[in-house]
Amino acid sequence: MTEMVKVLLVEDNPADVNLIREQREYSKIPCELQVAPDGIEALAYLRNEGKYAEASRPDLILLDLNLPRKDGRELLADLKDAPHLRSIPVIVLTSSESEEDVVNAYGMQASAYVCKPADLVGFGKIMSAIDDFWLSVVRYPLK
Repeated sequence: MTEMVKVLLVEDNPADVNLIREQREYSKIPCELQVAPDGIEALAYLRNEGKYAEASRPDLILLDLNLPRKDGRELLADLKDAPHLRSIPVIVLTSSESEEDVVNAYGMQASAYVCKPADLVGFGKIMSAIDDFWLSVVRYPLK
């Protein structure tokens, strides 16, 4: 993919947000990363509400499940229920290794389910794999 890929990261943990931002700095793939700390902020962003009136539609969403206010499970359901948002690929990127969460996420049409590794090297490998496939191979629908 030659264009800048727009990614919405829905993550409330500042350390994880910083890790992902740092990984983006080392990537060869141009990416615009926006962050929403919970499902309510993410929906406002995606609906161009309030301070997000000028926000551009992301090509990809990285979604944590364990979020305050509106968790990732609820947000994923909302995304897949909205005709104008359901085509955006969603990668669940979470610390939950629960089989129930995996089954439910795929049942709600998540594009992928990835467990966050506990160490920096593992995290870097995960982000490189996302870059290699989701940011360089995948073709996204036209807006």
